[in-house]
Amino acid sequence: MNQSHIARPTRKDLMDGICSRWPGMEANTRIEEDGSALITCDIATLRELCEWLFCENNYAFATLIVEDEEADWLFRYIFYGDAEVGVVHVCMKQPKSNTVAPSISAGVHAADWHEREVEDLFGISFEGHPRLGDFVLHEEWPEGVNPMKKDFDASKPYMHRQVDPEWRPLRILEAQGAFMMPIGPVYSDYAEACQFFLETVGEDVVRTTPRIFYKFRGVEKLAENQPVERVLLMAERFSGASAFAHSLAFCRAVEKISGLEPPPRGQVLRVLFAELERLRHHVGAIAGICGSTALAVATSQASILEEELLRLSCIMSGHRYLFGVNRPGGISIDVTSDQCKMLGDSVRSIASDLKNLFDMLRLSSSFLDRIEEVGIVSTENALSYGLVGPVARGSGIARDLRNILPYGPYKSQIACQTALETEGDGYARLRVLFREAEESANIICRLSSELPPGDVASPEFRLKAGQALGWVEAPLGAAFHWVSIGEEGAVKRYRVTPPSFMNWHGFHLAAENFAFQDFPIVMATFGLSNAECDR
Repeated sequence: MNQSHIARPTRKDLMDGICSRWPGMEANTRIEEDGSALITCDIATLRELCEWLFCENNYAFATLIVEDEEADWLFRYIFYGDAEVGVVHVCMKQPKSNTVAPSISAGVHAADWHEREVEDLFGISFEGHPRLGDFVLHEEWPEGVNPMKKDFDASKPYMHRQVDPEWRPLRILEAQGAFMMPIGPVYSDYAEACQFFLETVGEDVVRTTPRIFYKFRGVEKLAENQPVERVLLMAERFSGASAFAHSLAFCRAVEKISGLEPPPRGQVLRVLFAELERLRHHVGAIAGICGSTALAVATSQASILEEELLRLSCIMSGHRYLFGVNRPGGISIDVTSDQCKMLGDSVRSIASDLKNLFDMLRLSSSFLDRIEEVGIVSTENALSYGLVGPVARGSGIARDLRNILPYGPYKSQIACQTALETEGDGYARLRVLFREAEESANIICRLSSELPPGDVASPEFRLKAGQALGWVEAPLGAAFHWVSIGEEGAVKRYRVTPPSFMNWHGFHLAAENFAFQDFPIVMATFGLSNAECDR
């Protein structure tokens, strides 16, 4: 099922539908200044309303934000469609004395991990959720300690709980001969800590259970009461491989709050750097896929191209991973015409080498045997789990925030071709990576010769109180940053929903019903970041 052909409602359809289905909701529904819809509902309506948006109106689930207010819990469920329907915020309040909320995950399965995370970090239980506990905070954390609550004292040392020597991971299979194989959490390569429990009764994996979040960093807690400039440093270090994308999403949220619009040159340079990061990331992911299939020569070729792109990034910005480039109101550096010419020429050469690599891979039968019809995720499952980015587009879901919720020059100046495949296997995901890398190279080459004159950042930046959602299409998919700023100018609440968090949720779909030796290849075709989940 190709998502580009699904009919979506307009904003008027949304309002009319809500008022028709829930009489009396007119007063609780409005369009905000940024074009998003705000719907306030009670506990009794929450589950039905969210399922109506997700299942009947084809909205995607973006994130769940919980705020610990003085007397209430504020739950904010964010959904998004395309540019016509925009972003929808569903808000619900309940007294802090009530620590049980209705679960929406039965109908909106994409919210499953979000509710589990909230239960760990805020101590709020979700009625009807099939599995809570031992998620973000592993068993060493003391019971009843929830680090995102306002009364949590970060300066106080907490004694780690003694691990129960009788602890065993939850098993699903109980058949005769069934066994569980643990993989990780320590790997011999550079991957961050992550463990998988693979259950089987033979040679094929029947059940895959990921166990991530080994390095809880408390980024969202540390951001509280900090100045915007300091939180920006946290945002761009959230995931080193996508540093520019995350810092851009954060800056866009702050700019929305302050009513700030970067100048045209700064906007175009942001796109140029974002596409350079995407190109470098995708080439690195391709190298990882080649390495997982033991193609040493192809791995070396892709790795050389990745290194060339890292050096280009350093020449253009002063940092191989584009740290320190974004700032609220624009970017912190400018580039010369000579740099732009050098960038365009280099990227054209790299794109040509990348095309040659793909031509060789697609004609390699031994390579195709390892990834074709392996690690399949159907369109229906990808929709249900809320998958994003190249993983989703490899399963026929045409969601790319550069197109469906365009921002900056993507709105009118730059048209991105959506790379879409429908098979949902490892080869489909690889083809998406190659096509998106080619598209990024084309955009870079075009923009490097068409930079408008002027400043790269707004000369004045006046911070205002307020709250806003910033989003970008990061290399791995949709990334959402929610920022709330208080009257004193410090950050009150910071919430990050990275693409890896959404895609790890559905990873088991691709790993199950395939042989054990396929597991590292399937994992490589997802190309996800463990560290990006460790907030």
